[in-house]
Amino acid sequence: MYRYEEADHQVVQDRVAEFRDQVDRRLAGELSEDQFRPLRLMNGLYLQLHGYMLRVAIPYGTLSSTQLRALASIARDYDRGYGHFTTRQNIQFNWPKLVDVPDILARLASVEMHAIQTSGNCIRNVTSDPYAGAAADEIEDPRMTCELIRQWSTLHPEFSFLPRKFKIAVTAADTDRAAIAVHDIGIRVVGQGSEVGYQVWVGGGQGRTPILAELIRPFLPRRDLLSYLDAILRVYNLHGRRDNKYKARIKILVQALGAPAFTDQVEREWQQVKAEQPELEVTDERWARLAEAFGEGPAPVNEGEAWTSLSPDFDKWYRRNTQPHRVPGRTIAVVSLKPHGGIPGDATAAQMDAVADLADRFSGGEIRVTHQQNLVLPHVATNALPKLWQGLQAHGLATANLGLLSDIIACPGLDYCNLANARAIPIAQALSERFEGREDEIGEMSIKISGCINACGHHHVGNIGILGIDKRGTEAYQIAVGGDAGYDAALAKIVGPAVAPEDVPDAVERLLEVYLARRAPNEDFVTTLRRIGIDSMKEAFNHGPAHA
Repeated sequence: MYRYEEADHQVVQDRVAEFRDQVDRRLAGELSEDQFRPLRLMNGLYLQLHGYMLRVAIPYGTLSSTQLRALASIARDYDRGYGHFTTRQNIQFNWPKLVDVPDILARLASVEMHAIQTSGNCIRNVTSDPYAGAAADEIEDPRMTCELIRQWSTLHPEFSFLPRKFKIAVTAADTDRAAIAVHDIGIRVVGQGSEVGYQVWVGGGQGRTPILAELIRPFLPRRDLLSYLDAILRVYNLHGRRDNKYKARIKILVQALGAPAFTDQVEREWQQVKAEQPELEVTDERWARLAEAFGEGPAPVNEGEAWTSLSPDFDKWYRRNTQPHRVPGRTIAVVSLKPHGGIPGDATAAQMDAVADLADRFSGGEIRVTHQQNLVLPHVATNALPKLWQGLQAHGLATANLGLLSDIIACPGLDYCNLANARAIPIAQALSERFEGREDEIGEMSIKISGCINACGHHHVGNIGILGIDKRGTEAYQIAVGGDAGYDAALAKIVGPAVAPEDVPDAVERLLEVYLARRAPNEDFVTTLRRIGIDSMKEAFNHGPAHA
C-alpha cells in the first residue's frame, strides 16, 4: 500500500498546526462561529445535531492495521467508544470535543491519516473497489489510479472552491463494486488491444435530483488521465451554478448542456490543458513508481490444514462472506458490520482492535472499508479461514449476511444529523430483526435507507430504497423499488404514499411477497421487477394499512 512521502507528511503536519491555532482562537472567542465554520469544514469537522462530528479520510478504502488501531484509540480516548464507517469509505466520530480535535488530527498524522477534503466544495475522498488488488475479476489494481488522482487533487488550488462537492470513484473489475454511475466522475479501467486505459463517465449523483452518469469517453489512454480530469473540472468550475446549491452539481450542468455539448467543451479544454501543463502527462516512469507501492499485496499467513467443513455456521459464513482472490490459495474475507438488530457501519474500539489483530495474523496487516459499510481482509490464506472465522466470531463480527437483506446501508439520520428529516438507524434495525430468519429464502437483496433527500444512504440505488421525510411534523418513509448501483445501474421508483415508521417492515414484506411469488428460478429482485413491471408491487404496497 502507498506510504507517505516527505511532502505528504509536511502538508498534514502543517495543517494540524494551523488548525490547532484556529481552534485556540475559536475557544478564546477571537473567532465567531461564522468565521470558524469554513476553517473547520476544511478539516472535516461538522457541527451536527448534538455536537461536532469529525470525518476522517480513508483514501480508496485502504487501511493498515496500525491505522485501524489508531482509529480505535481515538474512539476510546476522544469519543464514546465507537466509530461509524461511511458510504464514502471514510470513518466518522460523532462525539469529539472541539478542544480535542487538534490532538485527534495529530494522532491521525502520526499514522499517515488526516481529515483534509472530507467536507466542503472540493474533490472528496476518491473511492474504489474494496477488493482492489485482490479481486479475481479485475484488469489491474484500481488503487494505483486512485492514488494518482489523490496526489493530483489534494489541495489543488484551482479546485479547492468548486460550485459544490465533487466525488470520484474508480473500478477495474467485471463487477462494479464502486458505484461509478452515481458519481460526479466515474472511471472504469478497461483494455483496448494491448493498452490499458479508462472509460470516463460524468454527471452521476443522487440527492434531490438523482441522475445516472453519461459516458463521455469510451477510451482514454492512461497518460492522459490527469489532463482530462483537469479539463472536466475546469469546465465545471467555469459553468457550474453558484447561485443555487441545489443546481450546483456537475450532473445539472451535464443535463443542461446535454452530454454531447458538454463533451465538446471538455475536449476543447483538454487540448488547452495538455498544451499548458505537459507535466500532467502520466509517464511510464511515474506509473511504475505508483505500481511499486502496491504490487501483489502482502503474503497471507498459512494457518491450519485443508478443511472441507467446520460447522454449519462457518459453512454459511464461508459461502456468504468470502470472495475469490486473484492468487490461488488466497481468499477475500468480508467482515460484516451489520449484526442483526445492530447499527449498520458502527464498530466499537474493541472490534477495531480485534480486526487489526486479525489483519496482522491473517492478511498481512491490510484492511479495506467498503461503501456498503463493512470491512474486508483482502489477502487471507484459504486454509486459515476457519481460524479467522473463530476470531471474528469471538468479537461479534462473523454475521454471515453479505449481500443479504440485513446487509443494509443506512446513514446516521435524525439520531445525529441536523439535515435529516427522519431516523434511519431504527428502521434498519427493525428490518434486520424482522427478516432474520428469512434471508436465505429471499436471497440477494439490497436495502438502502436515507434520513433525508441528500441520500447519504444511497436509497436511490437500493433494490428497495427507503427515504425518510417530514410529513406534517412527523417522520414518514417513502419506499421505492428497482434501484441498482452496478454497471446496469438503475434508479428506484416510488411505489406509493409514505408510511409511518412502524409500518415500514410490513410494507417491505408486502413487496417481498410479490417477488417471492413471481420470481423465476435463480432470479434476483431487480430482474423479476423488470420482467413483471412495477404495477404488481404498487398494488401490493397500497393494499396495506393506512399510510402516513
